Amino acid sequence: EVELVESGGGLVQTGGSLRLSCLASGLTFDDEVNIAWFRQAPGRDREAISHISGRDGSTWSADSVKGRFTISSDKAKNTAYLQMTNLKPEDTAVYYCNAANVASRYWGRGTQVTVSS
Repeated sequence: EVELVESGGGLVQTGGSLRLSCLASGLTFDDEVNIAWFRQAPGRDREAISHISGRDGSTWSADSVKGRFTISSDKAKNTAYLQMTNLKPEDTAVYYCNAANVASRYWGRGTQVTVSS
């Protein structure tokens, strides 16, 4: 059974930083697995904010987080990360890890990030 477990969320002040982690079990973060971070704020749709390719490590970030958030992965630890800096109140949301290969897409249960003004 595949399980993704996010951690690292919490309450932080505007301008602060957090690093989210996504640890996978039952799934190897190899060249065939692409990883993404999504977030969902209250009353809003879930949105993709960052993505990393398993094959070549290329990344993409949404305009709303570009220059502030950095996605990375450590295949040896089977863990993905989202380094978040200069956090803003509008970053408040539940953050989800997503891993996908040609066969399936998997979701974690999410971790809450709250940014106080």
